[in-house]
Amino acid sequence: QVQLRESGGGLVQAGGSLRLSCAASGTIFNINAMGWYRQAPGKQRELVAAITSGGETNYADSVKGRSTISRDNAKNTVDLQMNSLKPEDTAVYYCNIELSARIGVRYAYWGQGTQVTVSS
Repeated sequence: QVQLRESGGGLVQAGGSLRLSCAASGTIFNINAMGWYRQAPGKQRELVAAITSGGETNYADSVKGRSTISRDNAKNTVDLQMNSLKPEDTAVYYCNIELSARIGVRYAYWGQGTQVTVSS
């Protein structure tokens, strides 16, 4: 079906930068959007950033201005550049892709997650 593979997570000091990458493979069709979500221990999974196939972006307020999401529609990849990292950014980051089979029918797939740890 569809598989998402994430990379780029790791340990970084506060103020540092990290670039997360995600590659989608399998039966890829009509991508509506790709994005990154994160989940910290004891908290709900939340949107970090998303980008549509047309290039429209949406960022969480907490990362707005210091993060940039980009995609390559031809390669089915999406990257998240995160700068000025804060300890509050520590979480497992998940790649997400939303596909549209037909009008009104959408499918969402998730990666296994990559750990981002920001030390103070």
